[in-house]
Amino acid sequence: MFFETGISGSHRAEGLAHNPFKALVAPRPIGWISSLDAEGKANLAPYSFFNAVSDDPPVVMFSSSGWKHTVANVEATGEFVCNLATAHLQAQLNVSSAPVAADVDEFDLAGLAKAPSRLVRVPRVAAARAALECRLLRIVQLEDLAGTVCGAHVVFGQVVGIHIDDAVVDKGRIDMSRLQLLARLGYKDYSVTSDVFEMDRPA
Repeated sequence: MFFETGISGSHRAEGLAHNPFKALVAPRPIGWISSLDAEGKANLAPYSFFNAVSDDPPVVMFSSSGWKHTVANVEATGEFVCNLATAHLQAQLNVSSAPVAADVDEFDLAGLAKAPSRLVRVPRVAAARAALECRLLRIVQLEDLAGTVCGAHVVFGQVVGIHIDDAVVDKGRIDMSRLQLLARLGYKDYSVTSDVFEMDRPA
């Protein structure tokens, strides 16, 4: 079958109940973004449009469908923490995705303890096995092929510090099977990184 997305994204193909785009561009790591508003209130929300885009300098991005609390907080303070979503915190991550008011602290809502960061003021998830302290580089509002401004806001941040649980480090390397990253597959489907193999590149 063939699926034409169309500029508006409103096209559908017979035999498909939903837009297949998000299900096909997968698995996607989940950036569990913590931030502070201008008054110092904490916010925590998961973003599955998240990834690393550079290693030198180390840069990550997450994309928000709409100007949500997280984006507003990052613009106001210039800082955020990307807590890596892992299987052992999947229930709490799901709770933190609830559409709640700006004054609700999702750390408290999900029963998660905060831990201080080293180089930014934003707290991190204490139980997270890895967390990236970030400073804002820029926020880009996307446009489509017709030049129409879209609702998606892409936040780019430079990683200035990394927290890693000693339990997932083996012989100086991150053991991915111990880390058990949680990934978004599309629809209501998720996956855990547990089946890991090595492969050498051609010389």
